[in-house]
Amino acid sequence: MSSPPPLKEIQVIGLRNGIDSIGVAKAEIFASTLKDLQNRKSKNLHAGMSFTYRNPKRSTNPKKTMPEGQSLIVGARSYWQPKSRVMKPSEPTGRVALYAQQDHYQMLRMGLEAMANELIDAGFKARVLVDDNALVDREAAYRAGIGWYGKNANLLIPKRGSWFVLGSILTNAIYEPNEPVDDDCGTCTKCITSCPTQAIISPGVLDANRCLAWLVQSEGDFPIEFRSALGDRIYGCDDCQEICPTNRFEERLHKTREKSSNGNSVAIYEILESDDAHLLSKFGQWYIPKRDPRYLRRNALIVLGNSERPPTARTIKVIKKWLGDSDEMLRGHTVWAAKKLGLDKFLIELENDPSPSVQRELLHQEQINHDGKTRKNNLIWTG
Repeated sequence: MSSPPPLKEIQVIGLRNGIDSIGVAKAEIFASTLKDLQNRKSKNLHAGMSFTYRNPKRSTNPKKTMPEGQSLIVGARSYWQPKSRVMKPSEPTGRVALYAQQDHYQMLRMGLEAMANELIDAGFKARVLVDDNALVDREAAYRAGIGWYGKNANLLIPKRGSWFVLGSILTNAIYEPNEPVDDDCGTCTKCITSCPTQAIISPGVLDANRCLAWLVQSEGDFPIEFRSALGDRIYGCDDCQEICPTNRFEERLHKTREKSSNGNSVAIYEILESDDAHLLSKFGQWYIPKRDPRYLRRNALIVLGNSERPPTARTIKVIKKWLGDSDEMLRGHTVWAAKKLGLDKFLIELENDPSPSVQRELLHQEQINHDGKTRKNNLIWTG
């Protein structure tokens, strides 16, 4: 087989197609990552998350995907955008994490495919791996010298930060690998102390059972002890990135970038008043458990309950609608929202509700103090 295209040529193609940083790693087993995944899964720190945890032996071994693979060409694409400057909305809205405001992974994929096509045209195999279970993206990027692991477990690119999506090209072409970069977090622990649920239990170790970004995507009831901490977040959480000093580099670099028209918030009433087809059409790019819009409504009910606005006639109408719904999970979360909004009088008719979860919501509620400690409020319904 002929020699592969020079790496510099591949990198130029990537940069022209929106890739911000490119490095190379060997297509070998990520032995330390496999051990970490297995250890954290044994401690249930994954909280049932299947992504990369579903089959760790596959997601840490590129040769499971391409036995003849020799190199990983790893790319990072920035998704940072300045916040919209808008007037305070008149109705409740939910914040959307920055990475979810556009399909940045699709744009990353297009850039990587342009690079991969150059390899394929030269007679080599090349497969793009982006946002799937085939590879632990952060470890590939770390081994390719793109960045280091921050204390919040995100990959930090030197003089840029963590506002990046990551992906790789697995190829049988052989390129000289880069060396990993040194940790540059120093003594900074801002990401750890800023987490609203203390989900970062030690530097680089995240307990997904407490992480709001995961909890809005998980099945079942949203843990009652973290509902107040969710605030107005409807999808994702950026707190540990927003506080990171290294991210100031990326923000200053693109300070003149125009804000995406997609916006960083969605109308809560729209989620609670729309049918399934509309919700999947508008928000289907998000990860929604089993593609079931009830989880969007569950999150929206919590955000509505956390609203600081006095209940309006529309709020009351929405609360009454979901208190009478056949879905016991949504009834239960509506009970919580009604209590938070001071609308207890509408709960009287649920005294004999057959659902254990609804009864549990009626009798007991846990909220989070500002200092993160759990306070139990025994809110006994007295009729």
